[in-house]
Amino acid sequence: MTVSRGMDGQGRRGWTVVGTTFVTLGLVYGIWYAYSVFLVAFLREFGWSRSLVAGAFSAFVLVHGSSGPLSGWLVGRVGPRRLILTGGCVLGLGLVLAAETHEWWHLYLAFGGIAAMGVGTSGWVPSVVLVRGWFPDRIGMALGVASAGIGMGIFGVVPFAQFLIERIGWRWAFRLLAVLIVGWVVPATLWLVRDPPWREASGSRGGARDARPILDGGAYWTLAGAVRDWHFWGLAGVFFAGNVATQMLLVHQVAYLVDHGVSALAAATVGGVVGLASIPGKMGWGTLSDRTSRELAYTLAFGGLVAGVGVLVLAGNHPASALPYLYAILIGLGYAATAPLSPAAASDLFSGPGFLTIFGTLHVANSSGGATGAWIAGRIFDGTGSYAGALWVAFGMAVLSPALLWIVAPRRPHPPPEPVNRQDAKSA
Repeated sequence: MTVSRGMDGQGRRGWTVVGTTFVTLGLVYGIWYAYSVFLVAFLREFGWSRSLVAGAFSAFVLVHGSSGPLSGWLVGRVGPRRLILTGGCVLGLGLVLAAETHEWWHLYLAFGGIAAMGVGTSGWVPSVVLVRGWFPDRIGMALGVASAGIGMGIFGVVPFAQFLIERIGWRWAFRLLAVLIVGWVVPATLWLVRDPPWREASGSRGGARDARPILDGGAYWTLAGAVRDWHFWGLAGVFFAGNVATQMLLVHQVAYLVDHGVSALAAATVGGVVGLASIPGKMGWGTLSDRTSRELAYTLAFGGLVAGVGVLVLAGNHPASALPYLYAILIGLGYAATAPLSPAAASDLFSGPGFLTIFGTLHVANSSGGATGAWIAGRIFDGTGSYAGALWVAFGMAVLSPALLWIVAPRRPHPPPEPVNRQDAKSA
């Protein structure tokens, strides 16, 4: 009976952590996707080119992705809880400084640099480690629930940011969002979040590494072994192509709709519906992938993404119709698969003590794709006065990404290339 109660208490603690992560990811990545409405505000106030303004977001995504290996390393040393706490404070600082933007480089430094580091250290990588540690046998499902918070954040924060911009201006909107981030992340992380049991049980600074089991009779994946394997680069290609398509659409969708006659607030509401539609998508795709395969779930999701690109083209011709909202539902359901399935596929292929560093490094491909998609859409618009070419790029990448996942085939995990002993792993 005592064991049962202990397990029940541990289960409740795990779900408390997942629920807290749900809200934290919602706020942190709500800021990420709210850039689509700030982009319109910057264009109106400063008259900068679309590629210049989109470039700040690309810098943000690149810095965010580049922090992945560092976050993976740090989370193994100090634990995800401390890293999320620190990152929330850094993100708040970045938003406060972004409110003081007067030159383009101010925006690049404050939002593209400091705020990006805050998101990188409070967002996806430490959250994946946190949730994966509490639910190692139900990764897809648990990450689906936690990452659904991103959808709720998009639904709430994007229209809220536009509301603030229209009422008090974009500078005060940044400041109030900074207060909201710090006001939640600090107390919630201190009071509600605990590092996974494997870390607490290890009692060491490197607990994440030491407590995970050794696979295949002493051999397991390290970063050095992973980068020599073609599956690593194939999975990086999946992440890159998928994020080119999704981030291109999510960053520029408000500007596209405003260009075609939709009011800024209505376009921001469409962006919010994207987030709302992604909530069942994140939970559903993660659960489906656990029961069938990562490849099938990802392909079905990106089929919706491809359809969403076509509907967006039609919505540009009929802005007063319900088509913008149909687009939002399709893109929300489609893009939702990237959150639970990317780390789940990586875990299938490269499970073991080295997963933290491997996933953090793969995260660079995610961010490189997002940065490329956001910038190239702005560059295409500057050169042609239209997003038509960008939409063709999004379409092609949305087809390529699931095709690559079938080639990589995480449903058939393969052994590490060579045995590695425990001492070597600690130095890897």
